[in-house]
Amino acid sequence: MNKFYNLFKLSGVLILSLIILGCASLRPATTIKNGSLDTYKYFYITPTNSLTSSSGATINGQFYSSGKTVNPSDVITGILSKAGLIRLPELKPELTDETLIINYGESGRRNTGLGGYTIEVTIQFVSAKTSSLICSCTAEGQGSTEADDIRQAITRCLNELTPNGTK
Repeated sequence: MNKFYNLFKLSGVLILSLIILGCASLRPATTIKNGSLDTYKYFYITPTNSLTSSSGATINGQFYSSGKTVNPSDVITGILSKAGLIRLPELKPELTDETLIINYGESGRRNTGLGGYTIEVTIQFVSAKTSSLICSCTAEGQGSTEADDIRQAITRCLNELTPNGTK
């Protein structure tokens, strides 16, 4: 009986260890700061395409699914607008001194075990006047769909750069 109990306890510890290792935590967001965002009032964001992803499950032989869509430029616009910046629909020569050009890209994926993964994004803030990099950030996201991953990564990234965060 004691052998059975010890084997059961050991099995529980091994299973718990696999679960914990399979749910890797997100890496910290990283930033490069060559200047301050405080001197900028406007931004122009390069257009991005929407991504639609879905998740589903079969319950009692019936398949159920839900879809989510995210457009990275919309998420970035919302966060930066909340932080007080104004989005320009096009670059205006008379406002270049106060305008940032924002570039977005997916910069990686990382397997986290047990079929999970993170998506990493990088966002650049470039001076419209000098075309120099003012700052950039990179962060990972992990959710139930790719749309969730991207939304979380963008939010984590911009929380590192915008004044007072973007809670």
